[in-house]
Formats: sequence, C-alpha cells, structure tokens
Amino acid sequence: MTYSYQGIDHVQVAAPRNQEDEARAFYGKKLGFQEIRKPDQLAKRGGVWFQVGHHQLHVGVENDFHPAKKAHPAFEVKIIKDLRSKLLELDVEIIEDNSLEGAERFYLHDPFGNRLEFLEWL
Repeated sequence: MTYSYQGIDHVQVAAPRNQEDEARAFYGKKLGFQEIRKPDQLAKRGGVWFQVGHHQLHVGVENDFHPAKKAHPAFEVKIIKDLRSKLLELDVEIIEDNSLEGAERFYLHDPFGNRLEFLEWL
C-alpha cells in the first residue's frame, strides 16, 4: 500500500477558556472567516472552527494558555490591499513585512496574542 499526503486539513491556534465570542468577533466578523459547526463530541471541549478557503482554522481551548509568538498560520489572500484597508478601518493593528521576495504580506495578532500572517504572491 502506498500513501500520499493530500494537503493540510486544518491549522489550530489556541485561546483561553470561555473566549469563543471573542474568537467569533475577530475571526468571523473582522477577518470574514465563515464559522462551521464542530462535531457534537468535540463541541463540549469549547473552541470554535472556521472555514478559510479550502482549509479550516480551529480555535482550540488551552487551559494553560500562552499565545504563539513565532509559530503561525499564513493565509494566502487575493487582493491583499483590500483586506489591509478593511482591517485598518476596524482598528486592527498591522505589522508590515516586505522581506519575502515576490509577496506582499503583513502580520497581526489575534485578540489572544497569536501571530497571524497574510500574504499575496505577486
């Protein structure tokens, strides 16, 4: 039998307990990710899931929470300048980074301090 990788199904970031509404406000309303229903067996653990293009982002509850300062998901965006403008209008602090040749990108931190990257390949 030969196996093959099909891609990444989802990426998970952590959040403190009982912060699902804050996650929905940020990831759902500000970033525009579509919330998806968690399976019943997993829903009782807390957290919230989002669809992002063909992939998913899971915001999971971590009891001894510490934000990811270096490790991060990177979201590929079409027309990143429009996303940047929208986020700035919503008072989301953006950290510009032009060090990746061939890409326009920036970082930001979610309400829990996790680092997120957004990029558009030029």
